[in-house]
Amino acid sequence: MKKIGILNSDISRVISELGHMDTIVIADAGLPIPSHVKRIDLALKEGVPSFIETVGTVFQEMCVEKAYVAQEMGSASASKKEELIAVLPDVKIEGITHEELKALTHQAKAVIRTGEFTAYANVVLVAGVIF
Repeated sequence: MKKIGILNSDISRVISELGHMDTIVIADAGLPIPSHVKRIDLALKEGVPSFIETVGTVFQEMCVEKAYVAQEMGSASASKKEELIAVLPDVKIEGITHEELKALTHQAKAVIRTGEFTAYANVVLVAGVIF
């Protein structure tokens, strides 16, 4: 049995298989997930697990070079964006349209669906390298 880190085998596997510039998406409960992309569904009930808790946990194990969020997050969910900035220190976060974000999900290695019910609480994480 694994002692530390992410216990979810699907998430642990996806992170370990990422190469430079590969992406994963951490999504709210409502983001459409393309059928050809691996869905890791963590949603248990409203708010569980939360978007921020999930991002923070993934960030502990994933080297993140850059992140994309919907520009709409800044106005519709400003406090959630502030929390995201706090859990991704030193990561450049770029705003794109929600439609562009949804288009990026098609190239993601996986989409991790949370129980978050906050509008636009979605992030595309771009893998960096540790050397």
